[in-house]
Amino acid sequence: MTARGFDRAEYVARVARAQDLMAQAGLAALLLTTEPEIRYFTGFLTRFWESPSRPWFVVVPASGDPVAVIPSIGAALMAQTWITDIRSWPAPRPEDEGITLLADTLNALDGPVGVPSGPETHMRLGMADIERLRAALRHPLRADAGITAYLRAVKSEAEIAKIAHACQIAARAFARVPEIAAPGVPLSRVFRDFQRLLLDEGADWVPYLAGGAGPQGYADVISPASDAPLRAGDVMMLDTGAVWDGYFCDFDRNFAVGAPAANIAATHDRLLESTQAGLEAAQPGARACDVHAAMAAVCGAGEGAGRLGHGLGMQLTEGLSLSAVDRTELRPGMVITLEPGVDTADGCILVHEENIVIREGGAQVLSPWATGLTRIG
Repeated sequence: MTARGFDRAEYVARVARAQDLMAQAGLAALLLTTEPEIRYFTGFLTRFWESPSRPWFVVVPASGDPVAVIPSIGAALMAQTWITDIRSWPAPRPEDEGITLLADTLNALDGPVGVPSGPETHMRLGMADIERLRAALRHPLRADAGITAYLRAVKSEAEIAKIAHACQIAARAFARVPEIAAPGVPLSRVFRDFQRLLLDEGADWVPYLAGGAGPQGYADVISPASDAPLRAGDVMMLDTGAVWDGYFCDFDRNFAVGAPAANIAATHDRLLESTQAGLEAAQPGARACDVHAAMAAVCGAGEGAGRLGHGLGMQLTEGLSLSAVDRTELRPGMVITLEPGVDTADGCILVHEENIVIREGGAQVLSPWATGLTRIG
């Protein structure tokens, strides 16, 4: 059975790898302010990030263990992680929201401080506090040289096991969709019931669920559900990002409501062929654009289609994009999605998505591989 949490050795190894790269980049510390970055180095897992009232900081120094500079409300939970140096203030305190405490922590170090600054990053505090922090520091803030993103891109075996576990939960929920979907059932009800199935099968929470339904597919893959009832002849798609122990799965399934139109069945088969082509192309040393090209050659997607997959882990989408322009090299341990799409008719599309991990000798499937269009009703 997959265990929750990680051994202390997992975090020690992450910090050691970061410190090796920090030495090469000439950084005295990394400053982390967002949930996945802080959790990556500490194991601090909470849904309290939904509240924007308080900033949170973790400092990873060039030597030694990380330091948490956090609101006092989080001190007890942080103390349950492997972090022992926890400095807190009674937040919210708008006149000094931990900035003095953080500046004192950073000023005890000798050198520039790296902040994640590439795509998909931000500093989770207001611009005024960023300026106050800059003014209080002896050394400058600068980009972290991509260190955090580089480390997070390759998952440990323990991380991969959590993603695989989340995939199995979603697979069991997908297998039960015939229990909740049939002609006449509103799509919004299917969405609510599918989230219930995911939780029933073991998901901790369901931050993401999208999809659509119609006789020729759906207009996009990000819409919330309407109250329109399913009708015979529709194809319905459900795309879930369910979480187990802080790690996402992200794959979808298409369902035929009654007998599908001939072109829909053929299009879905082409999507499965395209996904298989992506799986075969996803070898160590290949580039993200190579996998995109392999899938696009089958499904007919050009540059205008955007990406046909992405990185996956502590976030629903993270890291590389399977696009025509992303030249990121695939490394063993990277977890990615394969997500080809095909235009059908009348502004509609069909999309299929699977989750895989890059391995020496060939990618490993994490989401149970779809073999056809499931029929309901």
